[in-house]
Amino acid sequence: MSPASNHGTAAPAPPARGRPRSEAAERAILDGAMKLLEDGVPLAELSIERIARTAGVGKATIYRRWSGKEELFVDVIRAAEPEDPELPGTGLRDDLVVLLESLRQRGVASRSSALLHNVHAQMKSSPKLWAAYQANVIAPRRRLGLEVLRRGQLNGELRADVDLELANDLFVGPMLVRAVMRPESDLPEGLSEEIVDTVLAGLRPVSPP
Repeated sequence: MSPASNHGTAAPAPPARGRPRSEAAERAILDGAMKLLEDGVPLAELSIERIARTAGVGKATIYRRWSGKEELFVDVIRAAEPEDPELPGTGLRDDLVVLLESLRQRGVASRSSALLHNVHAQMKSSPKLWAAYQANVIAPRRRLGLEVLRRGQLNGELRADVDLELANDLFVGPMLVRAVMRPESDLPEGLSEEIVDTVLAGLRPVSPP
């Protein structure tokens, strides 16, 4: 027996393979890109080399984490936006209110932050970046909304004949209209509950007389 075995001590675990991702490096890269944007550098003029210089890292450090500018910019924009919420899971209405409240807060943030407003405007002028943002941010949020509605339908909180894709648009649409298409309109607290309750009133199963 080895000395370690005599003392009942397990042999040391072998070192982990691969190179661990450095959260500090990732934070420095995201902060570096954000600083350049805050300094007024347009998205189109942001290069990996420039971001690496500002962040104090090598280009290889960035490419180990992101395949290119579009993927990196999506994470930069996502870091500047309010975080996606955790759903309470206590019922259809509660989950929908949390989802819409997150959308309302992103609308408020976009209005109050010149940086976010400008970045969103620039992003839409870049087909590749807009497609990456749609695929990695918007699409997962939409899938989550559909999952909430599907669960509510299975639980009998939503009529069985309701088209879930259409229902999702009915819930999200009013908030998007106010946040994006009518920037002069209010986004007051309580709006999420009002939208959810108004739409749910028409989609809930009809109680027998």
